[in-house]
Amino acid sequence: MIKRREFLTLLTVALAGSPLIACAEKAGPAVQVYKSATCGCCSKWVEHLRAAGFTVEATNVADINLYKQKHGVPPQLASCHTALVDGYVIEGHVPADDVIKLLRERPEIMGIAVPGMPMGSPGMESPNPQYFETIAFNSAGPAAVFAVHKP
Repeated sequence: MIKRREFLTLLTVALAGSPLIACAEKAGPAVQVYKSATCGCCSKWVEHLRAAGFTVEATNVADINLYKQKHGVPPQLASCHTALVDGYVIEGHVPADDVIKLLRERPEIMGIAVPGMPMGSPGMESPNPQYFETIAFNSAGPAAVFAVHKP
């Protein structure tokens, strides 16, 4: 008869190569999103990040502006949701590829933002997408264009 400890050891070894364990190891960085409960485009952006491999926790808040102020989002870069990932602030409908680039390059900035809610940005899909930019920012405000997105 096999002992409990031996069984657990065998089970651990057997699961080490399983797809379940491999999937857990591939999970992307954790993203905390603060949004309004009634904002559908925010929910679509959360799904966009999840589809790109990020682990996302979305928290509905009564006053999103408090989170923008707390995390230093310049008012001219504001959008409908604010997110935090690995020490950076992500404001608005930033494409997942821009977040991946940010985390790979790790520039000395506070975060990146897509101001407003441009049509064609993730979560704001449209048959008539607009040109939009992702802007890098720091405590002094907008710093530089981080990425350009053309329709």
